[in-house]
Amino acid sequence: MGGINRKLVILQDRDVHLLHELAVMRVIDREQAKIVAGFRSTTRANVRLLALTRAGFLRRFFWGSVGGARKALYALSLRGAQIAGVPYRRPRRGQNQVLAADSLAAHQLGINEIYCALKYPLVPDRAVRFLRWIGFQEPLTGTALIPDGYAEIETPTKVLALFFEIDLGSESRNVWERKVQAYLSYAASGNFAFQFGQPQFRTLVVANSEARLRALRASTAALTLKVYRFSTLERIKREGFWASIWQRPTGDDRQTLV
Repeated sequence: MGGINRKLVILQDRDVHLLHELAVMRVIDREQAKIVAGFRSTTRANVRLLALTRAGFLRRFFWGSVGGARKALYALSLRGAQIAGVPYRRPRRGQNQVLAADSLAAHQLGINEIYCALKYPLVPDRAVRFLRWIGFQEPLTGTALIPDGYAEIETPTKVLALFFEIDLGSESRNVWERKVQAYLSYAASGNFAFQFGQPQFRTLVVANSEARLRALRASTAALTLKVYRFSTLERIKREGFWASIWQRPTGDDRQTLV
């Protein structure tokens, strides 16, 4: 019809779930798709993602050099959003476009790593329960802050309210310090409790390297010893989100969040 060449795909519950999650995660790679959709093999994931792309439910683009190693990334198409009943955000990248670098996608994949670690842990922890995740397109009310994400996690003693900052090393010290001050002002304003229904929050900073982590901790310690906890993506992948991987702005001790 109308010159549109689409392969017929009968959507399974797993496919619809993946489409729903893409409305939150925005762009995913194959490994994140395996976690979210429960694919048990890489081959099965590759086959299904290609089928969903050819059927028009997903948009695919590539990250890497033309003719070299490339990483396939997937985003929600208009058709996929309509099927899943979720909002559609027009993509900035064309179908099958090859990008040598994509800082926005790299940042979003980092955010997704945290989302998956919380909602789809490889080893579930019965002591904690994922309650909700919020992504942000606009600043928090009364601030210039656009957090990378917000999660609520139920523990045996309380609900943890957690803002996330995924840092890939692109922000200057001045920009980071302004962000720290903004979080402190937001904590002192009382707006958080009114907007989120929780008494207080922590801001978890996840850096892309140990060197970057040390720089962020030092900058933060000059302003506050409260609110902030720090770790790296590598620590989370290697040891798990709830392990003793988190540090305060000062000190060498690594602690858990609960």
